[in-house]
Amino acid sequence: MDINKKNGIFPEPGTIRFERRLPGPIERVWEYLTDAEKRGEWLAAGEMELHMGGKVELIFNHNNLTPHDDVPPEKYTDMGGESRLYGHITQLDPPRLLSYTWEESSATDSEVTFELEEEGEHVRLTLTHRHLGDSRDTLTSVGAGWHTHLDIMTDKLNGRKPKPFWDTHTKLEKEYENKLDN
Repeated sequence: MDINKKNGIFPEPGTIRFERRLPGPIERVWEYLTDAEKRGEWLAAGEMELHMGGKVELIFNHNNLTPHDDVPPEKYTDMGGESRLYGHITQLDPPRLLSYTWEESSATDSEVTFELEEEGEHVRLTLTHRHLGDSRDTLTSVGAGWHTHLDIMTDKLNGRKPKPFWDTHTKLEKEYENKLDN
């Protein structure tokens, strides 16, 4: 099975993990994780202080990630325009490891970790998002969200036009709901 077509897995309660095989070199993929402009093409713009404890600001604009007339579903209307999230770097080993807290203003204070490993001309990206809690809605939304964002990054790195964000996210939410039932 193509590693880039696999859904994320729930290896333990409150945790989701994804793997993707991306075109290298590793420094290029690292830039897509850490450079505000490049990160803004697939996830969220915003400054990132690349040192332990450094501030992370993520400025989301989901409606502008893909070149499609794509409107958010009703339950995500507040996420259609610009929204911001803040965290701090908890692990850093360029260009192989980046970890930061996610949405510190929330009660859950989850953490996302990106691990990069060279595989010939490719790079294996492992993304792990921990401490998500046990809410089905949260796990479904986060699973579909990361899956969609990673698909956009994969397409950008491969020079392909990505699929519409919200349409893709909505379809994937159903898959992640089913995954949680099994």
